[in-house]
Amino acid sequence: MGDNDESVAGVASLYLGNLLYALERCAMSLEADGQPDGAAFYRGLARKLAEARGRERAGLDGGMETPGGSA
Repeated sequence: MGDNDESVAGVASLYLGNLLYALERCAMSLEADGQPDGAAFYRGLARKLAEARGRERAGLDGGMETPGGSA
């Protein structure tokens, strides 16, 4: 990611770990409040983000641009 990448993708990439942590905390809170469907939604969202990062790092993102150039 470039120094001035203020796109949604750039910011999300930079702070992905923080976002995944926050999503899990949200899911834990919903679960504690007896809302398992809400918890599952946020865990599913976190899983999609984590899997996308894994594909990006493995170079399997279908040729989409990745930080540092094109795949």
